[in-house]
Amino acid sequence: MKSQFLLDPAITFLNHGSFGACPKPIFGEYQRLQSELENEPVYFILKKQAEYLKMAKERLSEYIGCDANDFFFTPNPTFAVNTIMRSLDLKEGDEILSTNHEYGAMDRTWNFYCKKSGAKYIRQNISLPVVSKEQMLEEFWSGYTSKTKIVFLNQISSATALIFPVKEICDKARELGLITIIDGAHVLGQMDLNIMELNPDFYTGTLHKWMLAPKGSSFLYVKKDYQPMLDPLVVGWGYESVAPGESQFLDYQEFQGTRDISAFLSTPKVIDFLEENDWKTKSKECRNIVLNNYQRFCDLLNTQPICPITTEFLVQMASVPINTSNPVALKELLFNKYKIEIPVMPLNGNYFIRYSINAYNSQEDLDILYKALEDIIATTDLIEV
Repeated sequence: MKSQFLLDPAITFLNHGSFGACPKPIFGEYQRLQSELENEPVYFILKKQAEYLKMAKERLSEYIGCDANDFFFTPNPTFAVNTIMRSLDLKEGDEILSTNHEYGAMDRTWNFYCKKSGAKYIRQNISLPVVSKEQMLEEFWSGYTSKTKIVFLNQISSATALIFPVKEICDKARELGLITIIDGAHVLGQMDLNIMELNPDFYTGTLHKWMLAPKGSSFLYVKKDYQPMLDPLVVGWGYESVAPGESQFLDYQEFQGTRDISAFLSTPKVIDFLEENDWKTKSKECRNIVLNNYQRFCDLLNTQPICPITTEFLVQMASVPINTSNPVALKELLFNKYKIEIPVMPLNGNYFIRYSINAYNSQEDLDILYKALEDIIATTDLIEV
């Protein structure tokens, strides 16, 4: 599969989780759409774009298990969560229950909102190592109070790569009358997703990470009950439209001025590529590589796994605890000297080296990382073992 991607062959690329990587056939379709836009911009934007967008949404709706009229494309989950946040009407003292494993941009979004509204963002501690799903649920819900109004959490953590029990949390939140907002940035392409079964109130996911779409392709699902309350983040021609469509919700959210949405429109090609290349089988092979190497890296670094090494908690990436006093220098050394692209992730005062495995990777890539870490341990003081 490596020949199908545009990645630099001189780099051992173990960081798919950050921004993804787009295969040549999908990137070609992306560029074709951009060329079609430029060939006749007016006709494309005013006529053809709507047809392509309808096709893209219908294909994606089947893939994620929801109605095509219940979501709209966004550039990224940060945009999506900002859209939700701006429409909430929390009062001073109301609480948003979250975890201390969330993506940094999301933490900042909620901190911004809380400074404006007087609400409180509760980063409930989920302790490491995780020993069971029951432990995660117990620790999460210990942060619930009578002031809790919203539950927000990631389905797969960026820093720790852990899978969170989102289905169980959504079910209980519904019983308690709470609004659920789920960040599924790392889900599509790693795990199956059926939004109707999961039944959140809001769900944002990313296509340009594990689903291999061009950069800047994500979506926001909104349960019908909440669609009337969702204001557009950017007010444009869709607001109080002179030619309204069937859904005011989509009019408000999808018409935001001139922009290139070719990444969104590439979605049918994205799904075709995954299906033609039997991505479920490739994903399973990648998961096996991730799991089979996790303890090996813990042993090398003299640290302990942060969870049971099973697919209940890990999919195609894993975060190994690492003791380093200079994570920035370590990451730069791995890239500049050893030509390895891999993040050293900070979280709650600890550091993790997070490797991602996709179809273009092999065991050889992790062997290269292992030997580099061995050399760094032997020749520098960047890693303490």
